[in-house]
Amino acid sequence: MLQTEFTFQLPKGYQDEAGQMHRDGAMRLATAMDEIAPLRDPRVRDNEAYLVIILLSQVITRLGPYTRVTPAMVERFFAADVTYLQDLYRQINDVDGQMIEAVCPNCGHEFEVEVPLLGE
Repeated sequence: MLQTEFTFQLPKGYQDEAGQMHRDGAMRLATAMDEIAPLRDPRVRDNEAYLVIILLSQVITRLGPYTRVTPAMVERFFAADVTYLQDLYRQINDVDGQMIEAVCPNCGHEFEVEVPLLGE
């Protein structure tokens, strides 16, 4: 069975309105719509860097007692936590290009080539 949700522990943690810190959470695999929908958001149109805020708020399924993570919450994450979550997102969704073995047809030299993702 395909694992679709992955637990994590933030390096720093999210501090809620009451001052409580939350580090334990879960992230689900992204869908195509998760990556398309933020492009319609006016905040992303105004600032492309905001895409990660929207995207993370959609795929984080739990953070401490919260079962809904909003963009406003992600805005308040520490930079180290955002970096950690971006890396986790890439890892679980296999966002990096695939490496394949190739052989030069002229000299026979073997090497690896990265096959870029669609749209790159």
